[in-house]
This record gives sequence, C-alpha cells and structure tokens, in this order.
Amino acid sequence: MDRPHTILSCAMSVDGRIDDTGHERLRLSNEADFAEIDELRAECDAILVGAGTLRADDPRLLVRSPALRERRRAQGRTEHLLKAVVTRGGDVDPSARLFATGDAGAVVYTGGDGVALARARLAARPTAEPPAEVVDVGDPPTAEAILADLAARGVERLLVEGGGHVHTLFLTSGLVDELRLAIAPFFVGEADAPRFVLPGAFPHGPASPMRLVGTRALGDVVVLRYRLGAGE
Repeated sequence: MDRPHTILSCAMSVDGRIDDTGHERLRLSNEADFAEIDELRAECDAILVGAGTLRADDPRLLVRSPALRERRRAQGRTEHLLKAVVTRGGDVDPSARLFATGDAGAVVYTGGDGVALARARLAARPTAEPPAEVVDVGDPPTAEAILADLAARGVERLLVEGGGHVHTLFLTSGLVDELRLAIAPFFVGEADAPRFVLPGAFPHGPASPMRLVGTRALGDVVVLRYRLGAGE
C-alpha cells in the first residue's frame, strides 16, 4: 500500500492518562518537549487528530516557530501542515480554530451518515478560507482508507496526535511506523480520565514487541521513541 510514513506522538502521565477530568487542559509536557514537537510537525506534511480532541482542546495544529515556518517556505512548502480530523458521526464544530487557521487547508474523514452531516457543518463555517473538505473513508472510518487518501494528496509524512480512539485505530491497524511517547512525572489516578489507548487487538504484543530506538530526558519529562514493524 502506498501510504505516508506515519508517526504517532502522545504525552501522557505515568499511569497512561492523556488528560484528567477537570475543565482545564492538563499540562503533560514542558517547553523543551513542545519545541521538539514543533520541530517534528515542521518535518511532516499533514497532522491528524480525532473529533474528540477537536471538541476538548479546540487546537490550531500550527507550526509555532517563525524560523521553522520560514524553513518550510524556503523548501517550497506551505508554512503549516494539512490538517485532518477523523470523526465517525461527522459532528464537527464549524467555528473550530482548526478550520480557521493555517494555509494548507483541512480534511474531515468520516463515513456513512457522517458524510452529509460533516458537509453541512463545514458549509456553516464563518469563512471558506482556508479550504476544508469531507472525504468518505468508510463506516466506520479505517486507517487504510485515510492513509490512501493522504498519499493521493502527496502527503509523505503524517503526524498523528490523538486522542485515544485515534491512537487505537492507527496502532491496531499495524500502519504506524514510529511512536513517540512523552511521559510526565506524575500520576493522574482518575478512573474516568482519558487513556492513551483503548482495548484492542494490537499487533505489537508480548510476542512481537516494538523496538526502542531512543530515550532522553527533557527536564523531568522522559521521551521514548519506538520503531514499529511497519517501518522497519
């Protein structure tokens, strides 16, 4: 299958939680880690999140550093990445910052009844720029169909940034090449707090582990990098 090189990145607590149950977004990283993630974004062509992340965080998914944006321009690329959202139901907020920022546009991946709903939602955006479109990738959406569409758009490197449903979708598909985990130096300890992944049939179980290729400390945050079988 012709598909982008796929990197999954996540920050989580020691007990595997990617947020707590409070109203404010839990900070799980530090400025040094944010800078590395910004560099990673700048090296990629597209960035993907789930609709849950869109609702919870209202992210912009931009390259923060002016120097990195200038480097992308010098390479003949857009300053920011193509943004992708995965949603089974198609209910995306037309006023979300993701759809109103950047210069590379956005794609909403959904299927079934979600296609018509997502198109109606995008039609209600305050402005038509940057462009955004809806693509049917099956009901339920599959990682294979998403990656095939991104490849057809010329995307060579994809960064997946959550949340738990999207992490599980891509990791159980066996189509992730690299995994970057930033581990915060604390526990969340809440049973209902969102998790890094949900239960699923992961190809990298005890009999077929991932390969650790890097560890480093960024202050009290530890970054682990793994290679998965798909990219070896």
